Amino acid sequence: MKIIGVTACPTGIAHTYMSAEKLEITAKKMNLEAKFETQGIKTENTLTESEIAEAQAIILAIDKEIDMERFTGKKVKRVSTSRAIKEPELVIKEALEGIGVSEVSGTTKQKATKNQKPTLYNHFMSGVNYMLPFVIAGGIIIALSFAFGITASDPQSENYNALAGALSRIGGDTAFAMMVPALGAGIATSIAGKAGFAPGIVAGLLASTGGSGFLGGMIGGLLAGYLTDFLANKVTIKKELLSIYQLIVVPLVSILIVGLAMVFIVEQPISWLLDTLTNWLNSLGNTSGLMFGLIIGVMMAADMGGPINKSISTFSIGLMSAGVNAPIAACMAAGMTPPLGIALATILFKKKFTKEEQTSGQSCWILGASYITEGAIPFAVSDPIRVIPSLIIGSATAAGISMAAGVTSMAPHGGIWVMLIPNVLNDLPMYLVAIVSGTVVTALSLGLLKKSVEEKTVTEKVKEEKLTNEVEA
Repeated sequence: MKIIGVTACPTGIAHTYMSAEKLEITAKKMNLEAKFETQGIKTENTLTESEIAEAQAIILAIDKEIDMERFTGKKVKRVSTSRAIKEPELVIKEALEGIGVSEVSGTTKQKATKNQKPTLYNHFMSGVNYMLPFVIAGGIIIALSFAFGITASDPQSENYNALAGALSRIGGDTAFAMMVPALGAGIATSIAGKAGFAPGIVAGLLASTGGSGFLGGMIGGLLAGYLTDFLANKVTIKKELLSIYQLIVVPLVSILIVGLAMVFIVEQPISWLLDTLTNWLNSLGNTSGLMFGLIIGVMMAADMGGPINKSISTFSIGLMSAGVNAPIAACMAAGMTPPLGIALATILFKKKFTKEEQTSGQSCWILGASYITEGAIPFAVSDPIRVIPSLIIGSATAAGISMAAGVTSMAPHGGIWVMLIPNVLNDLPMYLVAIVSGTVVTALSLGLLKKSVEEKTVTEKVKEEKLTNEVEA
């Protein structure tokens, strides 16, 4: 018996591949043949027409819309990637038994889209997806320019370096400057389709140049998206005028209205709000910084790459455009410690983990060092009551120390690898203290809270025997 499917998350990184791996491993344990196409940063393990035709069950573990045309006439079960990771066996059983499945037809795609309308979170995550390549690449290129010296990119400086100047121009003046426009374009495109791209990018650019920053970009993206969606998809136009309407009227009207709204309505109040927030964050003392850091740590570890994690990391990335670089450093520290803490715990407390978990734990060294918090998810899924609080305590420790020490980072991603670039972090020793402390606290918390494998097995057997006796009685 063969099952196939597709996995895809909004950012196309961790959840996409982890859900596919979970489903494939579980299927193998159930003596089923399985193949899952991963639509991540690029599409891999692509399904063939014959495989789709021969499959006994099709599972779509997706958090975004995908092309459904090739599944026309087939029954599919659609779940979120997080459910596929947490309950792979149940998902597979339901798919095989026909529970919660629906047939894909010519109109099913339209019906599904209407029944499962994307939320604001989906739209924002789409914007983040557009924005991230500019943020990560631009931020790291800026960081590389600092390797030549803090002022090496300034033509007026005595230690000016042409290469440093070029890197600063590429990363800061160009790539990083596209962060907010890309955010606005991504949000608008998610809402209105291709028609939303132009007004969305204009709204984002106006926000970036007008001072309302990433908050203005988010609002502008929403305005552009909903307005363009109405003009392009809701207004009925005669066929003979449709091409002219879509080509000229829709972009002209949407860009004009959104532009005026940004300049005269959004720009001033949001700029004031962003300036107030920036000044407050820059004025944080050790105590206030510690409290804010604790909040960042809790949010980063609460769902390890989910909505809460993404919201605080996106917020911190947005602050970088306003020159506030401490929160992103705290986010990176807090995001690194869950996998690193688990990796350390599997070495210090081997009796608390199965042989399989001990092996998986070693990969967490690389995942944690690379700032991939999602590496901790399999461990959290297997024992959430004990693991998640341990991760939260460790991440809060790391982020709290980082913020209290005033550590800033010029790079928004990269984990420990960006530490190798001079001048990226203003206080590397304290940052290392924060990460090591968070890692150790996470590991010790896991060692304290988790039951040993033998104790857990005995407890499960007792529960099974009790349940059997109750049934027989």
